[in-house]
Amino acid sequence: MTTLAPTLSLRLFPRTASWVRNLALILAGSWLVAFFAQIEIPMLPVPITGQTFAVLLIGALLGSKRGAAAMIAYIIQGSLGLPFFAGGASGFGILTGTTAGYLLGFVVAAYVIGLLAERGMERSIRTSIIPFLVGTVIIYAFGVAWLSIVLGSLSKAVQFGLLPFLAGDAIKLIAAAIALPSAWKFVK
Repeated sequence: MTTLAPTLSLRLFPRTASWVRNLALILAGSWLVAFFAQIEIPMLPVPITGQTFAVLLIGALLGSKRGAAAMIAYIIQGSLGLPFFAGGASGFGILTGTTAGYLLGFVVAAYVIGLLAERGMERSIRTSIIPFLVGTVIIYAFGVAWLSIVLGSLSKAVQFGLLPFLAGDAIKLIAAAIALPSAWKFVK
């Protein structure tokens, strides 16, 4: 069995009471995603936002369980009326709209990225691209699958929910792959 490495958040806050630390990290993670959701280029049916960059970072920073919990907290807060979703949107309608699959993908991606971070993969520029690439693929898989149901066509879902995002998400992925190893060097 692989020994789990502490995530960057645990390295920074090792002595804080466990439940206080976890709650604070989960809420801070959800708020960071909400902040990046407001960085938006409006497009239909799915806008380009900074959310995916935040999801990649949160998964790696918080680890599997706290990262997924932060995404769940983000979705709950937005669905309950806080202006957390892209463009300040909120409400339960988002959970059945065109972006619902991406939101579910955020939870799974953060969990998987966190698992890989708990194995130390985000600490080196050489290996950090792997968790972020895997997370991005997960987000696309969930998002495009759901969008194909909403639009009634896989080809339209790919056309509107994948292709316009590839270049921007490649930049976000590379930025995350540089940021996390750099942060680890700073902490050490």
